[in-house]
Amino acid sequence: MTTLTQRPVEPVQEPARRRRVFPAPLRSPGAMLSVLVLVLVLGWALVPEWFTSRSPLTGVPADRFQSPSTQHPFGTDQLGRDIYARVVHGAALSLSATALAILIALGGGVILGLVAGFFGRWTDAVIMRAAEVTMSVPPLLFSLTLVTALGVGTGRIAVAIGATSVAAFTRVMRAEVLRVRAAPYVEAAILCGTRWWRLLPRYILPSAIGPVLALAALDFGLVVLAVSSLGFLGYGEPPPAPEWGSLVADGRNYLATAWWLTTLPSLTVTVVVLAANRLSRVLEAEGGHR
Repeated sequence: MTTLTQRPVEPVQEPARRRRVFPAPLRSPGAMLSVLVLVLVLGWALVPEWFTSRSPLTGVPADRFQSPSTQHPFGTDQLGRDIYARVVHGAALSLSATALAILIALGGGVILGLVAGFFGRWTDAVIMRAAEVTMSVPPLLFSLTLVTALGVGTGRIAVAIGATSVAAFTRVMRAEVLRVRAAPYVEAAILCGTRWWRLLPRYILPSAIGPVLALAALDFGLVVLAVSSLGFLGYGEPPPAPEWGSLVADGRNYLATAWWLTTLPSLTVTVVVLAANRLSRVLEAEGGHR
């Protein structure tokens, strides 16, 4: 009687998956276009000489009010200055003010939120009542009040906008601290006698900082718009500094004869804000799916 021997079944190997450089939401055309726009503007701010060889401050009188062309993509102004060069060099002023404002709001919100959420009681009540009063005032009006007291300049605009945004960051940070503080490992650390100055940076801050950083990314486009708005109102760097808001304001007297002086710089601000908002929404959705 013969016995049948069965061959061992070899496991079926799944085909190797290709590694994706970008997450799935970032591979959409809109998200990729937003990334390219923001990378381009960041390049303008860091190395403007790579994108234009013209001076943003001096012009050629013979080239006054030149319409957009291959030689002057954004046209020229009333002094013969190249508008594209002024927009490119102005990115450093606008984006540096934006980054400073976000850092001020992030730093102040994280510190106040940690204190309010961890210590509670009267400390929490005082900080949160102050935050609610601050948020009850329209942000642009509050920023105007602060920048009027501080004086003109892009740096002062950044301080005013950052101070205005501290309350929103404080509320988010406080909510996360309250959530993390109720975690078992935090309660165990407290029962073991861990002091607050070791507990906050080691256990609570790393677990609570994520949503606050996401809020900073979401606010990037809004802060760019706020910086440009205050620059348009004349609170930015004085002429001839090529700040984006002041560029829009300089061309408003020539709308009938030189539409490009206002339209193209304002279109640049609009595109940057839309790209930042689009990318932040994509990243927020990606974080929510994880």
